[in-house]
Amino acid sequence: MGQNPLNLLRAAIKVRKLDAILISQPENRRYLSGYTATDHSIAESSGVLLVSVHDMPLLLTDSRYALQAEAEAFGFEVMLYDRGMLALLKKVLKKRGVCRLGFESHYFLHATALKLARVAEKVGTELVPLTGLVEKFRQGKDVDELEKIRASVRLNEEVFQEVYASLRVGMTERQVALAIETTMRKKGASAPSFETIVAAGPNGALPHAVPSDRPLQTGEPIIIDMGTVLNGYCSDMTRTVVLGEPDLKTRDLIRVVRRAQLAATAKIRAGITGREADRAAREIIKQAGYGKNFGHGLGHGVGLAVHEAPSLSSRNRKKLRAGMVVTIEPGIYLPGWGGIRLENMAVVTTDGCEILNADHTFLDI
Repeated sequence: MGQNPLNLLRAAIKVRKLDAILISQPENRRYLSGYTATDHSIAESSGVLLVSVHDMPLLLTDSRYALQAEAEAFGFEVMLYDRGMLALLKKVLKKRGVCRLGFESHYFLHATALKLARVAEKVGTELVPLTGLVEKFRQGKDVDELEKIRASVRLNEEVFQEVYASLRVGMTERQVALAIETTMRKKGASAPSFETIVAAGPNGALPHAVPSDRPLQTGEPIIIDMGTVLNGYCSDMTRTVVLGEPDLKTRDLIRVVRRAQLAATAKIRAGITGREADRAAREIIKQAGYGKNFGHGLGHGVGLAVHEAPSLSSRNRKKLRAGMVVTIEPGIYLPGWGGIRLENMAVVTTDGCEILNADHTFLDI
């Protein structure tokens, strides 16, 4: 990576007059330490980092992850707990004399935070809730991260091309989604970056539809939203396709969504806000008479997580910076008819943005 993220974090907690910070969010943990383990549960328990201003950073975990932690968390002292993370943390806080401890309040479960507060009180440590601190550093991608994201995008497109060529009328949404995720793994992805969306006909009116046993039919729009995880980094892409000839309405709606996507692409550059990017696409859809049918934001950041900052939405007044990776995904959703969504990924640059996808729409529009 570029500037050492641990040094950035230490400087940030020093400014906030903290002695240390507890990192529990899996992507943040990986970003700072290289430690990739996760148990995928709501009470994620594969370990936490304790990063101090001056002392050696610690990775606290249990015996299940001991070998992996030692192999991956270079520069961290690995400490194992057998009576739970909080029991070991209590000893560490006392030994290191941590007076003010930051923690990721947006990730800690309420019950765990209450237990942490009791531990902190016993050793005389003041808890300071923090949100989005490490995520802020993760927004700007360095050269190595960008190459990993490019590779993930390329793999995602290879998978799509292969499955797209096999689509047939009568296949179910669920069968298509299974084919996509199976092909991802065969081609080297560690996992899909989210549960694949295949939404045909009227189901396409649900932006986050769950694949069903509904068969694909001739002439209807089919939304396919898919992403891979490769070397830890995510991709995210949506294509709307038709088996057979699309009718005039489908063609017209695809043209509108495509114009909206191109308008946002032309607008995005370092220095504009997420709100401005969103507005560029939204105005096109609004002028076409479908403003009420585009309910979600234009896009989001992508990196170690498939949904991360920055957001391209009417609520984000923060400026985009060069090196951010975002999606550009306008859509139109008509209840009872279906939907159209087109999604590319882009890197924000000083004078524009670079589209990472091959940018096919798969319809002669």
